[in-house]
Formats: sequence, C-alpha cells, structure tokens
Amino acid sequence: MYRSAVCAPLGPWQVRGRRFSLTHRWRRGLDPDEVHDFLDRVADDLATAYELLHRSQQETIRVKEALRRWQSQYAPRVNEQSYR
Repeated sequence: MYRSAVCAPLGPWQVRGRRFSLTHRWRRGLDPDEVHDFLDRVADDLATAYELLHRSQQETIRVKEALRRWQSQYAPRVNEQSYR
C-alpha cells in the first residue's frame, strides 16, 4: 500500500491514544471503516519496521563476516611481527 511522504510513521503514543468514532445510533460499537484504516496503517508501519530490522541484521552479518576474513588474513602477520 502506498503512503505519501506527508504521512509520517505512527508513534507508540499515537497508537495508544487513538480514539474511534462511534457508529450510527442503530448500531453499537466503533466505526469499522476507521478501525480498519487505522489497523492497515499500523500494519504498514510494522512491516516497514520489520524490513528495516531485517536489513540491519543482514548488514551486521555482512560486517562480521568481513571482519573475520580480515582478521584471518592480517592477524597472523601482526602476531608474527610483534614476536620479532
């Protein structure tokens, strides 16, 4: 679902403080359209957060692997030179 840049991600306080309109007099409860729209927005924001978390985890794995390769390549040389 597309959202414009004007619509900033929801903050926790917005989710906790959200209030919905009541339905018409002959029906009890909250306006289902408002609730569904809000839940769609929350779901979109959660999906974005999980995608960013996944990218961050993948980047962490990539950096750790690069560091291990560097250490295995250069650490023995540094240790050999320090003993001489």
